[in-house]
Amino acid sequence: MEFRQDKPIYEQIAEYVCEKVLNGEHKPEDKIPSVREFGMQLAVNPNTVMRAYEHLERNGIIYSKRGIGFLISPDSRQRAMDLMREEFLQAVPAFLNRMKLLGLRFEELQQAFDKQPGGLDPAKP
Repeated sequence: MEFRQDKPIYEQIAEYVCEKVLNGEHKPEDKIPSVREFGMQLAVNPNTVMRAYEHLERNGIIYSKRGIGFLISPDSRQRAMDLMREEFLQAVPAFLNRMKLLGLRFEELQQAFDKQPGGLDPAKP
């Protein structure tokens, strides 16, 4: 995983876990790596992973089970989608401003989007 400079690392880790939930790699009740193990895999401080896990737990995407570790919540898919949508929508004003500054029209955006695999149908890969 490569980290970007525009967002705190713990948020990027939380987003990464959410993406795995949304694409089905993490299913409800799956155990996720321990804080130390995940920190080693990502080459980050375990405190950063713990912060990401706390964020995910606050949002109901994972939960802690004493003696076992962190597990994916039963309703994690919907909660991950809600969280990621909320974060995406917060970025929309800046995105629209950039479009305006660059003189881009929605039709151009639509054409670029349609070129992506799956087009507008989120059910298509």
